[in-house]
Amino acid sequence: MSEPDADSYALKSAALAEIPAPDLPYQPQTPRTYRPRIGVIGAGGIVSAHLDAYRSAGWEVAAICNRTLAKAEAKAAEFAPKARVTDRWQDVLDDPSIDVVDITPHPADRMPILEAALQAGKHVLSQKPFVLDLDEGARLVALARTQGVKLAVNQNGRWSPHMAWMRAAVRQGLVGEVTGLHCTLHWNHGWIAGTLFEGIEDLILYDFGIHWFDFAHSILGDRARSVFAMAGLAPGQAAKAPLTAQALIRLDRGQASLVFDGATPFGPRDATVITGTKGTLTSDGPDLGQQAVTLTTAEGRARPALRGTWFNDGFRGAMGEMLVAIEEDREPANGAEENLGSLALAFAAIRSRRTGQEVAVGAVRRLEL
Repeated sequence: MSEPDADSYALKSAALAEIPAPDLPYQPQTPRTYRPRIGVIGAGGIVSAHLDAYRSAGWEVAAICNRTLAKAEAKAAEFAPKARVTDRWQDVLDDPSIDVVDITPHPADRMPILEAALQAGKHVLSQKPFVLDLDEGARLVALARTQGVKLAVNQNGRWSPHMAWMRAAVRQGLVGEVTGLHCTLHWNHGWIAGTLFEGIEDLILYDFGIHWFDFAHSILGDRARSVFAMAGLAPGQAAKAPLTAQALIRLDRGQASLVFDGATPFGPRDATVITGTKGTLTSDGPDLGQQAVTLTTAEGRARPALRGTWFNDGFRGAMGEMLVAIEEDREPANGAEENLGSLALAFAAIRSRRTGQEVAVGAVRRLEL
């Protein structure tokens, strides 16, 4: 048996040719002719991103509802001056001219609104995380199917340019079979100190991390078998909830990991590596809005010039995908049934963090926050 040479021992890489990047379908879609009137239920802070995205896409927001009417009025004045405002979500569902509703309250408050909207025959875009109970989520999926309407989840990270391009590359077979997926995020999430968010002990794995569990699921499908996760407080953090967490995902024929360093006050950095049998994808940058993607294969190295930003292309992408799915009468890529797989990963990670044990994906049906 021959001995490896010094370069192999040193893990040195060979020079690669620069090649043109393939043209991939990664940007948000817009329906060809379908232009429904949209009702928005909930007018919290993140709704500004929703409304700004819909305005830029030219979609009509016909109603905005919030239990504090002044908040609905303020959002309408800024983004949709012609929209009706109300403090009763039933008013939005009772309006026969509204086809689509974007439902944004927190999961526990959202459940009865989701069910009522589907019963009223509305197409629904639910804020993420979709549900706290996978079986309840499956029941809503079945209800949507019975009612003949679409139910999708606002997993807006799917349309961040770097995530969308990498997923498109994987789905076109450019890296072959995926053998590894690794995401590392280093940023300062300390802004939650003094807010209601710090009362959620597993905030990083749940409300924030769901974007990356969803990204992993969108790349890996049903190959994830189990998760081992941990979390902890960082020195000097003011927030009560742990700001650091990580999850190791055992795959069928591969491995994946997510690392969240939410207490990085200086030098933020976000990086992703997807390895496959035919190539490797990397994305790197100082934040989620500034990412440089590289595809490396036997032919050489390609560096696409990405267009757009997560905010607000992500929100235009989530709604746009559902509108196109309605127009084409198919399931949205961000459909609720598919999203239950993302939640199963997150739920397993949270149970693992709490028990210190590896947890099978799908074993945890309900999450207690």
